[in-house]
Amino acid sequence: MLVVISPAKRLDLTPVDRPTTRPAFEADAAHLVQTARRLSVNDLQRLMDMSERLAALNAERFAAFSENPPSEATKPAALAFDGDTYAGLEAASLDEDDLRFAQGHLRILSGLYGVLRPLDAIQPYRLEMGSKLKTGKGRSLYEYWGDRLAGALNAAAAQAGTDILVNCASQEYFSAVMPEALKLRVITPVFLENKPDKPKVVSFYAKKARGAMARFVVTRRLTDPESLSEFDTGGYRYTPELSGADRPVFLRG
Repeated sequence: MLVVISPAKRLDLTPVDRPTTRPAFEADAAHLVQTARRLSVNDLQRLMDMSERLAALNAERFAAFSENPPSEATKPAALAFDGDTYAGLEAASLDEDDLRFAQGHLRILSGLYGVLRPLDAIQPYRLEMGSKLKTGKGRSLYEYWGDRLAGALNAAAAQAGTDILVNCASQEYFSAVMPEALKLRVITPVFLENKPDKPKVVSFYAKKARGAMARFVVTRRLTDPESLSEFDTGGYRYTPELSGADRPVFLRG
């Protein structure tokens, strides 16, 4: 199976001594950075609804972005992103065999880099997929990437020898994958918290659980979709009565 997750806004830039690979869409990343460099701090504030301090930081990052960065200016994507999903993934604790498997079976969607493998070298950035960044290809990053993200996932799945995609990405990011271009069966796990009125998705917990599910697939080397029902990390349990076709539901509490 191929698993896809979202990136994170927060980054951990602590250096690591680990070989990296080159992103498939690094030329696109450089092109998008050139576009973003033309935006003022106020423009970046409005584009990504962030504070002036964060906008200034990201303006500095775009200014420092290099098409041929030295190794010390980059970090493997799965170790650089530092949000809730990555707390569940715990990439730093994966052993070499797990990372090797993840390199072929885990993909990270990115507004700037398109599709990343775990060990692809990235430079510090923030550019959310939902950003309405105008380019020669349209008025948003969705229009910029078009059907190429779906094509990249099709190719990754073919190389991994599977036709199944486990979608552990957010709606914002997976919406960038054009369904009519995707030739894979998509399974989207749902993680719910048991509340007094009814089970609900709680964003913080769901994000962490999606990362944990990605780790589960990688460390167990899962190939059969039925095996996803064995996921029990963090106290979640598969709940068949709430589940639907290609929508397994996991309930906690």
